[in-house]
Amino acid sequence: MADDAQLISAAQEVIHLWPDGPPDPLPDVGPETTYRWPAAGRDNTLMLRNVTDPTLTVFAPEPGKANGVGVIVAPGGGWRILAWEHEGVDLAHWLAERGYTAFLLKYRVGATPVDPAEFEAAIPASNQELNAPRPASKAPRSLMQIIRDEKVHNAIAAAATDGRRAIAIVRERARDWGVDPARVGMIGFSAGAFLCADVAMDPQGPPLAFIAPIYGGETRGKPVPADAPPLFTCIAGDDRLLFKVVEGLYAEWSNADRPAELHIFNRGGHGFGMVRQGIPADRWIDLFGDWLKDLGFA
Repeated sequence: MADDAQLISAAQEVIHLWPDGPPDPLPDVGPETTYRWPAAGRDNTLMLRNVTDPTLTVFAPEPGKANGVGVIVAPGGGWRILAWEHEGVDLAHWLAERGYTAFLLKYRVGATPVDPAEFEAAIPASNQELNAPRPASKAPRSLMQIIRDEKVHNAIAAAATDGRRAIAIVRERARDWGVDPARVGMIGFSAGAFLCADVAMDPQGPPLAFIAPIYGGETRGKPVPADAPPLFTCIAGDDRLLFKVVEGLYAEWSNADRPAELHIFNRGGHGFGMVRQGIPADRWIDLFGDWLKDLGFA
């Protein structure tokens, strides 16, 4: 396993989204911190928190392998952390190996305690809410409607601002990396999936070529744009907080006659990312690759 410094910098270029500071800074966020924590059965994986300086890290394919498609990757983490390794770096490498130019988005997140012990003490409570058993009839249909904390909503808005800025930068400089500006898509996990959906619903510019919000994302009851990009999504049935939310996202895309593909796995939990668990949900990444090929993005 690469050390943390290698995982953070193992790429050709790091681009700061807001060199002079973001237009909507989040208050009281401490210094950026890295730490390791178990994820989806993997003993430890690199995470980031207290991110205030959003960036794009470029993972380019080997010379001669580029297919002209750019993919912005947005890790998840509940707008409090970023699952940098198994929902970020691992996927960026997978994409680059197949000819895609990956842009790993480090977007801003809300404040967490600076003291590591205080931060870690709060993790079990948040995981308990995420993993609480819920009958399908009582599973949320909208995550945004049950988030009451204004600070979280501010972080959600800041993440979307960073996402739109990332898209603009990639398009502006696409030719520098051999990418067609019209062939730029986005994939995100959990909170990053909601970011994907937010920018697809309100891109404030030309639509993305495709989006893949993985175990997350919603329309917030707004009509899906007539030119909304093709959508790929997947969820595990035992992800009881979000499985109905994702089913609803697919249904709204489909009902708007926009291309959409949904895969529901019997089990896999929340946050599996690129971790191999020895179960059918592991195949989501292969299905995503096949979907891209079918659309002509390969």
